[in-house]
Amino acid sequence: MRYDAVLAETVGIQGADNDEIEAYAARPMDGGSRGGVLVIHHMPGYDRGSKEIVRRFAVRGYNAICVNLYSREAPGAEPDDAAAAARANGGVPDARFVGDAAGAVRWLRALPTSNGKVGTIGYCSGGRQAFLTALELDIQGAVDCYGAFVVGAPPEGFPWRVQPLADRVAELRAPVLGLFGNEDSNPSPDQVDELEKLLQTHGKEYEFHRYDDAGHAFFAVDRPAYRVAAAIDGWQRVEAFFATHLSGKA
Repeated sequence: MRYDAVLAETVGIQGADNDEIEAYAARPMDGGSRGGVLVIHHMPGYDRGSKEIVRRFAVRGYNAICVNLYSREAPGAEPDDAAAAARANGGVPDARFVGDAAGAVRWLRALPTSNGKVGTIGYCSGGRQAFLTALELDIQGAVDCYGAFVVGAPPEGFPWRVQPLADRVAELRAPVLGLFGNEDSNPSPDQVDELEKLLQTHGKEYEFHRYDDAGHAFFAVDRPAYRVAAAIDGWQRVEAFFATHLSGKA
């Protein structure tokens, strides 16, 4: 009989400025050596859907973790309330996010079953932050799921105050997989084109896939934006990408 078990639990990790922050982690219980995945939640926050994605990666054989990026704004609050508090403050500052992500990467690599390789995946605001991790951290791959404002700045009055990353593409340290909907406005198809041209100009390793009849949040199974065909194909692309970049030893 093949042993099949996953441990999923809330953990505390050291993030930016050595703050202890909440995270949700899951990992297989069958021993062995494996890569790690940092799941970066979307702007609605550290919610049930984000935790389900963490467990999905554990079932697929990875150690996985999702940091509650709104831990400081609203500790212990429900996801909607925490997200509202974060939006009121203009979102998560990039420097703080990078510190929190670095703490999660350290936590993954410290596990006894870690093979030393870590990838990141993010959705919505987390897509941009996944791209940011590939600029700032020693990781082996990043998946950007419809991340807004990698190119292009937020419009006036937008609750998320961040700067575009277009002028930093030359600093990219890891391969990128991008998954986008052609009906999306943030990022728009033109912005995806612009990012692709920058990646090509700087000779970076990347893979983009775009889906018709899909807009923002097409992976979100509990939202009207969910698109079955795009999500199924997208998950297949994600699994193939991580199988390529997170297997073996670092």
